[in-house]
Amino acid sequence: MHTTTLRVGFVPGVEPDRFLRRWKSGRRQAWLELVPVPLSRQGAALTDGEVDMCFVRLPHASEDLHLVPLWEERAAIVVGTENALSLLDEIGEDDLEGETEIPSTHLDDAAERVAVVATGIGYTRMPLSLARLHHRKDAASRILRDAEPTRIALAWPRAADDAVRQEFVGVVRGRTARSSR
Repeated sequence: MHTTTLRVGFVPGVEPDRFLRRWKSGRRQAWLELVPVPLSRQGAALTDGEVDMCFVRLPHASEDLHLVPLWEERAAIVVGTENALSLLDEIGEDDLEGETEIPSTHLDDAAERVAVVATGIGYTRMPLSLARLHHRKDAASRILRDAEPTRIALAWPRAADDAVRQEFVGVVRGRTARSSR
């Protein structure tokens, strides 16, 4: 019998379905509800109680949160398919000389930037997972060689740590019902 619901937020580019399947495969004391959270609200969603835990994109500084770093995301460049850079398998900083960068103007503008570069104007940088999320026929994403990766972490308030949250951390880290901690 499920008595509580664990609301787990996730920022764009994170695909939490595998964790939901693992959670459902065991006998759990809580329902798991997945909640999409804009990148600009990843911290506020936790502090405002909109979600109990959240997959966040680092850096995310807060003394009041538990942070479990999980995986790295490769950096990518997105260009229009008519751009010569789309012919390369990977792109280096030297390949970008003379090109116009469409910079991020706010945390939730990835789709807008992809739409701009799809028109043939310049390039934009973002994690590969975001480039894939906002994929379009008229845009191509390529790995940015030698770029620092971004990292995804699981975060939750220190004051709200409990057995259900710890059980979810175990699921995310790959522990099964039969494995010991």
